[in-house]
Amino acid sequence: MISVSNILMEFGGEPLFKGVSFHIGNKERIGLAGKNGAGKTTLLRILIGEQEPTGGDVIVPESETIGYLPQEKQIRSSRNVLEEALSAFSFLNNLKKELAGIQHQLSVRTDYESKTYIKLYERLEEIHHHLAVNEDDKQEGRAIKVLKGLGFLENELSKPVSSYSLGWQMRIELAKLLLLQPILLLLDEPTNHLDIDAIQWLENFLKSYRGSVLLVSHDRSFLDNLTTRTLEINNGKIYDFKVPYSKYLQLSRERVEQQLAVFSNQQKQIKELENFIERFRYKATKARQVQSRLKQLEKMEKVEVDNLDKSGIHFRFPAAPRSGKVVVEGKNVSKWYGDKQVLQSLDFQVIKGDKIVFVGRNGEGKTTLSKIIARQLDFDGEIKYGHNVQIAYYAQDQWEMLDPSKTVFETVDDIAVGDIRTRLNAILGAFLFQGDDINKRVSVLSGGEKARLSLARLLLSPSNLLILDEPTNHLDMLSKDILKNALLQYDGTLILVSHDRDFLQGLSEHFFEFRNHKLKEFRGTLNDYLTKRNIEQLKELETLEKPKAKKTAVIEQKLDWQKRKEKERQLRKLRKALEETENKIKETEQALAQINEKLSQPDKYVDEIKDGSLYKTHSELQNQLDAFYLRWEELQLELEE
Repeated sequence: MISVSNILMEFGGEPLFKGVSFHIGNKERIGLAGKNGAGKTTLLRILIGEQEPTGGDVIVPESETIGYLPQEKQIRSSRNVLEEALSAFSFLNNLKKELAGIQHQLSVRTDYESKTYIKLYERLEEIHHHLAVNEDDKQEGRAIKVLKGLGFLENELSKPVSSYSLGWQMRIELAKLLLLQPILLLLDEPTNHLDIDAIQWLENFLKSYRGSVLLVSHDRSFLDNLTTRTLEINNGKIYDFKVPYSKYLQLSRERVEQQLAVFSNQQKQIKELENFIERFRYKATKARQVQSRLKQLEKMEKVEVDNLDKSGIHFRFPAAPRSGKVVVEGKNVSKWYGDKQVLQSLDFQVIKGDKIVFVGRNGEGKTTLSKIIARQLDFDGEIKYGHNVQIAYYAQDQWEMLDPSKTVFETVDDIAVGDIRTRLNAILGAFLFQGDDINKRVSVLSGGEKARLSLARLLLSPSNLLILDEPTNHLDMLSKDILKNALLQYDGTLILVSHDRDFLQGLSEHFFEFRNHKLKEFRGTLNDYLTKRNIEQLKELETLEKPKAKKTAVIEQKLDWQKRKEKERQLRKLRKALEETENKIKETEQALAQINEKLSQPDKYVDEIKDGSLYKTHSELQNQLDAFYLRWEELQLELEE
């Protein structure tokens, strides 16, 4: 489908990668891996055409499109949420104009066998296909479904885009891409701004997506659940693994171990050759053997060992000062933003040593309560703090609060006090700021570097209540693992806001779920919570009144069982119809390809082209294919619902 051939990318004469070649087939789910700075985002930009490579080619079929979601993009729009999502279909107006022009040309031309006529006819069929797939009367319904899946409520769709934060605007951008259904989706950290429910919805959507997906992500669970292939950029080369991310990590380590063994053997051989040359260089009787070994050294292809991504944050939080048993207690806590209530009459307790995770849909109040507890926000109600509670707070946008005019060293030196000032270089080194890096201005740092610098500031003063709001955003996987290990060893009390399932796994068995302005406490593993949450969602969809008598209860249970059986029957029927439709699409595409092959060789099929039978068959097959695609989409939507 899409081919990348011998790509070379240089910056300042130095190659970022060279000789990069790979192929992306139909309906592939590919993860793009590599350490920070390896060139993952650059490769995505080359594929979409935003950046020109120094050499090589990217071959994309003329009729196909590629969609790209960058890590961040500001939407400047006066539309509301739904209107902005529907703007994805604006290209259809241009297609309709092009269609009218082609239809006029075909009606007046008589050179039926010419290449230009055939090309016009093929373009006509392509446009018909695009218009059929993107029917006007279904656009709004599809847009609403996707926006809801990504976390928007019905009453939020009419609100202006400009009233939303960057994170929610990125959800709108993602929705536009999913509605466009390009043949290849390029996604750069798509889960950064999503909550757990939205991530799971996106996972399911992409699993059944009709095109291919190439994505960069630091969410290991997301990659493992979705991808079946991993492309790794390492030392300027590309490695292709036909496995999900976790399996790729294992195979990559094995590859490096094999390279090390071969490298070690080669170094031993080189040493022996060099010793012989040095020993007998000036002996005439050994001149021929010396020359032979010199040539052997010159011709030897040196083994290179790929870089394992061993860079990461190495640190431990300072020992927590002693505090009272009840660290924080909230009574009747409420919060309004203007006329919008976010929190309503919350009662809760945080006990010394707790590791509590705040979960729930974005906008339900997780960050709001974090800020209230951290004394960053006013509220209604009462908050009591225990004896000697010392708070360290990491905000979701903490790295954006750094002074861009200061250097890395100045950023930590300004708030460091006491003996810790003598350890600043060591602390910065632990967070990968070494040598000249400590003199860099904050303004030139990447998002990941700013996040690491913000975390480093947390170590400068001991705390016994650590509040972290989305600390893993912009961190690579290894850095997240090391942060997680540091939190597991932290001996204070922890409140954590996160949607990263892999990061949360094993970190806590205590959850506060935010829903409908209220707080619900849950104890158990993350998997227990997710399982329970899914059950509750099904109950919400099939809410029945509680029975008032035993007889009623039996009837209700029977009805519920019958509904489940009927639902299962309908699901089986839909899946079977979907599979049959996919088979028909495949068969029709193959038949159409055969016709296109014949049309591209008019000298061999003169009679069939002359009597118009090939064109007629082509048109019939294309109409069938359009109908099958339409049926596939209807079945897919019905199955999702």
